Amino acid sequence: MPTVKPNPKTRAAAVAEPRDAAPLAALVDRIAVDIQAGVYTPGTWLKQIDLEARYGCTRMDLRRALDQLVAKRLVEHVHNRGYHVYEADSRVYAELHDIRLVLELRAAELVYQHATPADMRELRRLAKRFEALLPGGTVFEQYDANIAFHVRWLEVCSNRELRELIMEIRRRGPSAPIFQWKSRARIEQSSREHLAMVDALEERQLARLQKLVREHIHQTESSDPAAVQRLPRKVG
Repeated sequence: MPTVKPNPKTRAAAVAEPRDAAPLAALVDRIAVDIQAGVYTPGTWLKQIDLEARYGCTRMDLRRALDQLVAKRLVEHVHNRGYHVYEADSRVYAELHDIRLVLELRAAELVYQHATPADMRELRRLAKRFEALLPGGTVFEQYDANIAFHVRWLEVCSNRELRELIMEIRRRGPSAPIFQWKSRARIEQSSREHLAMVDALEERQLARLQKLVREHIHQTESSDPAAVQRLPRKVG
């Protein structure tokens, strides 16, 4: 039986695939972050020549990245027209909100169960960083600090699949600063809620923690300032 020699080109391509996967994933993430940050708002058409220049990528890689974002429902492809940022109607956003609320409340229980003193210190550091950006930080700096707090919060959750589902739901919702924070008062309240969540975690008050998480996701300006008042800190 004749020996079949491996095709060197096929071998080279197989070796190259793992190395190519990381840059493509990074490109997908960069575009997704820009969509979330409001650089590209819902309904915006994505001109490929502009995106190639912004991200320093080839047309082929850009299309592969956009196709992945289509699968994630962050981008929509229209035949013979191109790609635009996905624009969901109010019904879809309301349904995503309900799903996120259920998932986040369960995640809060797991954070409560698994958070270590080191985790709590890091969460407080991130909450204080967000607070420090309120007087003079840009809206995008505040947005990045807000995301950093939520990412770390979910990292404490022991359920990786739950964590990924929540992040997926967040990406599909109107999470850009222009949609997320309707006023300066809402940004300041978000910061107080972060700190109050850490307080409740440290003070082992699960019911209060879940109440704060529910209010935080609703993103409504509280008519009762006491709702997000800080817990008294223990001395010593």
